[in-house]
Amino acid sequence: MTSPAAAALIARSNRLGSDPKNTNYAGGNTSAKGLEVDPVTGEEVELMWVKGSGGDLGTLKESGLAVLRVDRLRALVNVYPGVDREDEMVAAFDYTLFGKGGAAPSIDTAMHGLVDAAHVDHLHPDSGIAIATAADGEALTTTIFGDKVVWVPWRRPGFQLGLDIAEIKRSHPDAIGCILGGHGITAWGDTSDEAEANSLWIIRTAESYIAENGKADPFGPALAGYGALDEAERKAKAAALAPTIRGLASTDKAQVGSFTDASVVLDFLASAEHPRLAALGTSCPDHFLRTKVKPLVLDLPADASVEDSIARLKELHAEYRADYAAYYDRNATPDSPAMRGADPAIVLIPGVGMFSYGANKQTARVAGEFYINAINVMRGAESLSTYAPIDEVEKFRIEYWALEEAKLARLPKPKSHATRVALVTGAASGIGKAIATRLAAEGACVVIADLDLSKAQAAAAELGGTDVAIGVQANVTSEADITAGIQAALLQFGGLDLVVNNAGLSISKPLLETTEADWDLQHDVMAKGSFLVSKAAARVLIEQEMGGDIIYISSKNSVFAGPNNIAYSATKADQAHQVRLLAAELGEYGVKVNGINPDGVVRGSGIFAGGWGAKRAAVYGVPEEELGAYYAQRTLLKREVLPENVANAVAVLTGADLTHTTGLHIPVDAGVAAAFLR
Repeated sequence: MTSPAAAALIARSNRLGSDPKNTNYAGGNTSAKGLEVDPVTGEEVELMWVKGSGGDLGTLKESGLAVLRVDRLRALVNVYPGVDREDEMVAAFDYTLFGKGGAAPSIDTAMHGLVDAAHVDHLHPDSGIAIATAADGEALTTTIFGDKVVWVPWRRPGFQLGLDIAEIKRSHPDAIGCILGGHGITAWGDTSDEAEANSLWIIRTAESYIAENGKADPFGPALAGYGALDEAERKAKAAALAPTIRGLASTDKAQVGSFTDASVVLDFLASAEHPRLAALGTSCPDHFLRTKVKPLVLDLPADASVEDSIARLKELHAEYRADYAAYYDRNATPDSPAMRGADPAIVLIPGVGMFSYGANKQTARVAGEFYINAINVMRGAESLSTYAPIDEVEKFRIEYWALEEAKLARLPKPKSHATRVALVTGAASGIGKAIATRLAAEGACVVIADLDLSKAQAAAAELGGTDVAIGVQANVTSEADITAGIQAALLQFGGLDLVVNNAGLSISKPLLETTEADWDLQHDVMAKGSFLVSKAAARVLIEQEMGGDIIYISSKNSVFAGPNNIAYSATKADQAHQVRLLAAELGEYGVKVNGINPDGVVRGSGIFAGGWGAKRAAVYGVPEEELGAYYAQRTLLKREVLPENVANAVAVLTGADLTHTTGLHIPVDAGVAAAFLR
């Protein structure tokens, strides 16, 4: 049963964490102390519940809490070896844990345990960090809060910071919290409600003071030519630049992207001071761990051509990498972890918006949200004073902290398709839906394209939120629809790596009953549609310079001559040869093109449900409901082929095991000897 103290803590944490004004995603931590009976001794002991390492306040559950004995935690003061060795104290927290299970204690555990208060909040509000990063933050703290909030000079999170705040609590009995220089805020209270109220009072008081006393134009005057383009123009330019930027940001390691044209970003980039402020970098440790020390900023006006922008971005990227390597070399010690990569995590395009990058869409999106936090911090600090983040040496110590390296080492091994962005046509049902489901399960971000938008969106929702999949409407016979679908992929996930030409229909008629309209429709959807999708996708894959995969879901009928099937089988043969032609043409760009030849996929198939099944059943003289079983019995393996079997083949062809295979067709037909490839 959940302790009342822990239950109140979870509720408070969820309320605080649900509002981005209070803290950033996964930022900050909260705690509560209370009495519980020790099952070994039967005596009451004082425990502390505190948000564990890596958790998020807004979604915190009991499993995300670390539970420690307060007496043992405070006894660590007696063995604390000093600030030069305080990283050792994180491992020591394990010896103070109560019971089994629970989350791993974070570096901030000491801040909560050593402070003599039943409830403690440590948060990263934009308004609080604005004061914390102002050049005269200490004086502003006194002016804004009086004796109720005390300034704490910058200190890296750890045991000594906990000791410092505990001493402030003892020596300032009227204080309700602290401004932590360069970092955030900490507040406390005797009850959970009091701690929450004190945290919110600090945040809102800072907000009000900035609003009432800050300069009207903290980022300086408007910069001529750097204002926002209109929405359609900026999204089109973002999509045009996205492949190049994603390729640059993935020089060291493949990344997923996210794009935003939020007004806060556009306004920042339209102002004269944005180059100076961006170069100073972020300050709060949570910010620059996600965003890197500073962004890459395109130094061209909003109306610069795509071609000029791409050329300049490539120059700036080379300069950024050299600058980052120099930053590493200036600050690294013999014990520092190896450089993790020199590519930017944030790329700012005046008039257009911001691209952010990470190991998955959620990480990329959150990095962008953190940079928006940083812009808000800079605005607040500049409106009252001058923005003065912590210095480079301290940033490096945080970024390449051994504890941060250990946290990264604990991350699970990436799935086979992690960082890959896939677009699957005709994916709201049947084979396409099974392929999209399998690719998402393997870690890919997926764009489900289908004629029916509502079904595409519903299928995407089944795979998870928009960090995993989105649904778009696309008629593959329309070049405009295809362009829009790929643009959606670029703006949602930053790029494109894998395309599956699956959309199709089937017309089963003998030659003399097949009309010209039947022939044209069949070829428009599958032969022409696959050509248009592959052409549009290839342009992106070439610009990204990251290779990629194009898969055609062809058919056993591309090589097998059956009755009453002239239009369908002929267009499948066309698709099959497109595989060979494109494999030969795109290989120099590292793009693999392969095909899959299924047969008899009845269950879950939109094509079979749309009348094709009844017609094929009539051809073979069996009831429609027995068609799958009929197909199975005519195979060598006597097995029915399911959509998931086709999806398995896609996963293998586009995974890490067949990196040297292109121009191949894989039969997924349970063995149809007449369709053996020769």
